[in-house]
Order: sequence, then structure tokens, then C-alpha cells
Amino acid sequence: MSTNRILVAALVGGIANFALGFLVWGMLLAKFMADNAGTATGVMKEQPVMWALIVGSLAGGLLLAYIFGRWANITNPVTGAKAGAVIAALIALAWDFTMLGVANINTLTGAIVDILANAVVGAIIGAVVAWMLGRGAKA
Repeated sequence: MSTNRILVAALVGGIANFALGFLVWGMLLAKFMADNAGTATGVMKEQPVMWALIVGSLAGGLLLAYIFGRWANITNPVTGAKAGAVIAALIALAWDFTMLGVANINTLTGAIVDILANAVVGAIIGAVVAWMLGRGAKA
């Protein structure tokens, strides 16, 4: 698959990642995650560093676009959703449980909900990325 197609899919996936991150963790789960934070204090910034959030969101889109476009040839949104959910859930599982084991920034309940939320968001981003990669492709 062409590099340009992967980069466009990564950009669109990154935009979806940023928007969904704001919606899911910034709005829908904000109070729940705050209520299920660990005992660490001063962890959250009063104002997020927007450039860092944008870079992270774009990197998430690029991760799926690269895997789908270079290695897995995923261009179907349903397959993209399934793969995106699994990849995102495994990344969140690794991160959340490592942090649960070494830091006081989350509870078990918060970690489990974060993993599930990542799976849902990953499914949506995976579907978007696969759709972008498959546009104009012959069936």
C-alpha cells in the first residue's frame, strides 16, 4: 500500500482519536476516572498540553494505519474495527496493569474501565482507518 494512503489514513485516524479521546475521557468518563484515581496527588495537569495530545493522537492513528496498510492489508471497516479494538485493548491492558502494579494513579476498577473504553475507541478508529485505506480499492 502506498505511503501517501497510509499517511492520509493516519491523519484521519489521528483526528478521530483526538476527538474521541476528548469525548470519552474528557467528558463522558472524566468524573468516573477522577473518582477511581489512586492515592497519588498532583498527577493531572490543570491545563492539558495540547500539542502533546495532538502528537499522541496522531501517533495512535499512525500505529493502526501502519499495521493495517503495511502488514495486515486491512481495508474493510468491520475488520478494522475488530483489529483496532484488540490492538487498543492490549496496549491499554499492558499500560494500565503495569501502572496499577507500580504506581498509585489508578484503581483496579479504573483500569478495567479504561481498557474497555480503549477497546471501544480503538474499534471506531480502526474502522475509520480501514475505511480510509480501502477507499477506491477494487473489491
